[in-house]
Amino acid sequence: MADINEAASALQRLVDLTPTSDAYLPNRLSNLGLALTGRFERTGDLSDISNAISQLQKAIMLTPEGHSELPGYLTNIGSAFTSRFERTGDLSDNTQAISAQRKAVDATPQGHDDLPTLLSNLCISLHQRFQRDRELSDNTEAVSMQKRAVELAGVGHPNLAAYLCNLGNMFMSRFEWTGELSDISEAVVAQQKAIALIPDGHGAIPILLRNLGNSFSRRFERTGDVSDITEAISAQRRAVDLTPQGDVELPGRLDSLSGALSRRFERTGELSDISEAISAQQKAIALAPQDHAYLPSLLTNLGVCLNHRFERTGNLSDITEAISAQQRGVDIAPPGHANLPSWLNNLGVSLYRRSKATGDMSDIDDAISTQQRAADVASLSGGHAAIPSILVSLGTSIEVRFERTGDVNDLNECISHYKAASISSLGSPQIRLGAAKDWAHSLTRYSPQSPEIITAFDIALSLVALIAGLEQTVRGRYTQLQGSSGLALEAAAAACTLGRVDKALEWLEQGRCLVWSQINNLRTPLDDLRLHDQDLAQRIADVSKRLENAGSSRAQSNISMSTTEKISLEDEGRAHLDLAKEWEGLLGTVRATPGFESFLRPPPCAFLMQHLPESGVIVVINVDKRRCDAIALRAGWDEPLHIPLPNFSTEKAIQYRVDLTSRLRARNLRVREAGESTLRDIEVSDSEVAPRGIWSAFAEKRGEDPLVHRVLRGLWEEVIKPILEALKLLKVDKSSESTPPRLWWCPTGPLSFLPLHAAGVYRGANPECVFDYVVSSYTPTVTAMNDRVKNRRPIDAETSGLFLTNQPNAPGASPISGTTKEVRAISEKARESQIRMEKLEGSDMTVNACLEHMQKFSSIHLACHGSQNAAEPLRSRFLFHQGSLELGTILKSNLKNADLAFLSACQTSTGEEKLSDEAVHLAAGMLAAGYRRVVGTMWSIGDQPAQDVAVKFYEHIFTQMKRTGGVAFDGTHSAYALHDATQQLRLSLDDSERSLLTWVPFVHFGY
Repeated sequence: MADINEAASALQRLVDLTPTSDAYLPNRLSNLGLALTGRFERTGDLSDISNAISQLQKAIMLTPEGHSELPGYLTNIGSAFTSRFERTGDLSDNTQAISAQRKAVDATPQGHDDLPTLLSNLCISLHQRFQRDRELSDNTEAVSMQKRAVELAGVGHPNLAAYLCNLGNMFMSRFEWTGELSDISEAVVAQQKAIALIPDGHGAIPILLRNLGNSFSRRFERTGDVSDITEAISAQRRAVDLTPQGDVELPGRLDSLSGALSRRFERTGELSDISEAISAQQKAIALAPQDHAYLPSLLTNLGVCLNHRFERTGNLSDITEAISAQQRGVDIAPPGHANLPSWLNNLGVSLYRRSKATGDMSDIDDAISTQQRAADVASLSGGHAAIPSILVSLGTSIEVRFERTGDVNDLNECISHYKAASISSLGSPQIRLGAAKDWAHSLTRYSPQSPEIITAFDIALSLVALIAGLEQTVRGRYTQLQGSSGLALEAAAAACTLGRVDKALEWLEQGRCLVWSQINNLRTPLDDLRLHDQDLAQRIADVSKRLENAGSSRAQSNISMSTTEKISLEDEGRAHLDLAKEWEGLLGTVRATPGFESFLRPPPCAFLMQHLPESGVIVVINVDKRRCDAIALRAGWDEPLHIPLPNFSTEKAIQYRVDLTSRLRARNLRVREAGESTLRDIEVSDSEVAPRGIWSAFAEKRGEDPLVHRVLRGLWEEVIKPILEALKLLKVDKSSESTPPRLWWCPTGPLSFLPLHAAGVYRGANPECVFDYVVSSYTPTVTAMNDRVKNRRPIDAETSGLFLTNQPNAPGASPISGTTKEVRAISEKARESQIRMEKLEGSDMTVNACLEHMQKFSSIHLACHGSQNAAEPLRSRFLFHQGSLELGTILKSNLKNADLAFLSACQTSTGEEKLSDEAVHLAAGMLAAGYRRVVGTMWSIGDQPAQDVAVKFYEHIFTQMKRTGGVAFDGTHSAYALHDATQQLRLSLDDSERSLLTWVPFVHFGY
């Protein structure tokens, strides 16, 4: 400060000593103006900036048109007007800044060294007007000119970092308006490059860090990627730490840090984050001048933070303080400010939440009034990005009033607002998805027969696909899908209520297993398209392969990486976005071609009915809190059969899962250890499990069914038996020798974690179970079965055969482990049957060797440990002596002739509760990799039962081959083989709970 004070004093004295006629006076006036502007930017003293503008105006007046110094004076006064606009919010200052800077650019010849700076200064002013008025043309012009400034400056230019920083800010602002991920990616990269150009200790570092942190925060809001918000907080903390006390920029940097902490709190619920956010925001307000243009934003943001803490703690003082701060912010906001609608809406949300807590109707009335004003102000701009969010909030407040008053006009109005928000072309997809959900929920709750329910759920499910699009990594898509879990099930339940079982089936197919469906779409056969347009088909094939690789192979950024590494990752991300856009363009081209209008669109019910297995039935079971239904499909039927399940419920499904899980934990069935010969039976002291285990033991002593028996009985009586009765599959004579028919189960929600194939009554005078009537398989979706039926192929003679591998012995295990015995027993049976077979054991088994053999053999038997990664399913893996084989690696291998995979490993078909309808397990992954059928396990298995089932399984297949005279190893009979092998194990045991848990986990997936 001493330097700038001395400079201003010396320059003022120099001006005072210079005669009016002196040719150097304009230059000296301009230098004084620059010094005063610099001091203002540090202190915020309005008298300095007003004096600076006055000196610069005199310099311009004294300079003739065409003078070489005039562009510099014009851009300097433009910068001064910009600084005052940032402080006061007076739009006339911004207008004068733009006018002066345009003149400066126009007066500067092409190729002049100063042109990049003049362009950049004009861009800053245009960007500020865009932030205030939200006129997209201003942002478009600013981005275009800022890019030109960067290009003209070139590598080594002293101001390049500043130009890149400005360009990043402009992209970030456009992202806030358009929601285009490519914009925020461009922002991050530009700001990272700017930081890389500035040496440590430079005064500009805090500015660059704050801007970069803001971009990461905005992207986190869109993608939910935790690494983004971690980067944001790290950058904002450094920006605050590097800013000296008394710096006029400190309040803004504290505000940005507060915002990042608040966003992380919304994700994690960590109270320390929101407490720190509130503290930082309060400090920012205390430091900011009371007439600062930024103060309304600081006050509003404080209210948002307090609101978040109130939701967590219920402390009324927080919500009262939030309302007070936000009301003050609205009161002092400049008329016509672009952010006024958002500030009003946030105030309305706080009033709504206090009303919900206290029951005070006056707060709800005030909330509605405030939010209606926000909507009115936003609509005046003709295209405010906050409109969908405001409409959702307004609809929510009006719905609360309807619930208390019963006024039908309120109901109609709230539904109208939800609808308008969901179909808006503005706002983020997440906000519009929330609106569509609210629209659908309100209709199903208050008007369950409304035909608009179909439209509402159609829009909602299409938005789910949009927010979890191919431009994101598989990990990112699963993160997005967690917030929409159960939506397809709710939609299907509503459709069943309307008598639209066709729509229910379509929605279940569209909204479940979305990521696997995306991978399948990228691998769709293009034979028909090649006949029509070979070049187009090849372009699609090339882009789809690159997209699949980008989705599964992109690394995740972390704060320990160097800036260069982070920039490289961002470049990969931008390339991924470009690929996704190219893919969408190619889809549009194909769909515009006659005969290909439905190419890769969600299939209609009629199409799903066309490609079903020739024998057997597919049964989709929908579980929703409103109702439960089964939908049966059989080849030759014109439409699906609707089977209501009135005695079943979501609550029962959840309870059955909790009960089953408690017994598995109590019996320690979570890990299969090499060398283990029997299932261990160890009670644990876990507070959730032990009481249930003890209770179950007492129940058995009283003659009641143990927990697992009750689960299987409940599934039989409430779900399976009504379905089999409706399908007329319950035989009178269960001892009949005839081959039972096939049945494919496609469960949803919590039912996905329960063993439908084993449902039954196993004690009493008349035991019966699924095994008595059908051969069970599972399929993640109907479409997965359609694909296998449509793309049936003969077994390739060259690859027909069986590849066997096993897990090495664990330290301290017996010399020959259970998995080794299993593989050797199977290989001996294969030799006896003269089956083409190869076996690799222990250290001979490497990842590359396994992949090579998977290409050479149509079928594989993996007797090893499996590791499921629910957060990143493509990183689920099989563990070998030398490394591990990830599912993502298998998917890339393009196994064209894959037939059967027998996964004799732990929990290979266990799902993830947060993604119950995404089938994030190894069995589904192997289906996605190309295997037509997969045998897996629902929980850990003992070595001896695993060996018994596996050997009997292959004996059955080898016997069938002999009967039919086949020479190629073929998994066609795998479902019957597993049925027979499991049945033999079952009949060799008693009917105890321990015995059930021994044979029940074996399951069959696929054709």
